[in-house]
Amino acid sequence: MNSRKNLIRTATAAAVVLGITGLTACGAAKTDSASAKSGGTVTIAVPSWVGAEANAAVAKHILEKELDTEVELTQLDESVAIDGLNSGKVDAVLEDWGGAPDKIKLYTEDKKSVVEGGDLGVVGHIGWFVPKYLADKHPDITDWKNLNKYKDLFKTAESGDKGQLLEGSPSYTTNDDAIIKNLELDYKTVYAGSEAAQITQIKENYKAQKPFITYWWTPQWLNAQVDLVEVKLPEHKEGCDADPEKVACGYAQTSLQKYFNADFAKDGGDAAQFLKNFSWTAEQQNEVAAMIADQKLSPEAAAEKWVKANESTWKAWLPK
Repeated sequence: MNSRKNLIRTATAAAVVLGITGLTACGAAKTDSASAKSGGTVTIAVPSWVGAEANAAVAKHILEKELDTEVELTQLDESVAIDGLNSGKVDAVLEDWGGAPDKIKLYTEDKKSVVEGGDLGVVGHIGWFVPKYLADKHPDITDWKNLNKYKDLFKTAESGDKGQLLEGSPSYTTNDDAIIKNLELDYKTVYAGSEAAQITQIKENYKAQKPFITYWWTPQWLNAQVDLVEVKLPEHKEGCDADPEKVACGYAQTSLQKYFNADFAKDGGDAAQFLKNFSWTAEQQNEVAAMIADQKLSPEAAAEKWVKANESTWKAWLPK
């Protein structure tokens, strides 16, 4: 990450696989990664969290309906998606949290096969959160220095005699194990299995008013339904997460970025220009994400509904 250089949420969440095709490592690279210039297919990589799927669904709908450009969505984790940009198998990544900084540097600065696509318009943040009802009962629980005092509240069968820190997928790369070790916290990371499973666990605990502490992030549509309070970890400072084994700080605020295959950015015509222009707010992203994950609309239906209601927003993204 800048803040999230050690966080990659990967392709496991069942809530975000609808309508997304796979891209295998052994598949042949495109012969023309800037395929849109001749009316071909634009390939957009989609990480496995529903906010990223919201981006892709809306972009696909507008590209196909307004710019007559076929779009293929392919579910890839953050690091593999950046490799796809380099090889030409992927044209665009619309939401990057900085999870593969070495690859970004290699491909953008050295090989120049990948170019920056600009800000998505959304600022992301990761942290540890507890429900507000628990923070109201124990106000000092929101300071990491007091977490060991409350570990018994968070014990589960999975965490044994330690407090449980609820995580998402085991394939996510986080700093949390290092933070626990280096801050000498008597906690254990326990993985729900996916974003969808983590949301289910949070909702069940919240409904039952049970104590829980979880790795979580913003923006996220669920935050409109559950009132969570962030636990203050040591302040993030530049470079404090440079060594994954020595991390003893919290996560920073991260402006989410877009990246394009360099040939596509240069020769992709209106499709490339549209994706460069694509920028929206966390609230707008959450609106579409909630339709998909909470209201159970298909990504296509959610995108169509949002586009119909927000013409003044997306028309500004169209090439002039």
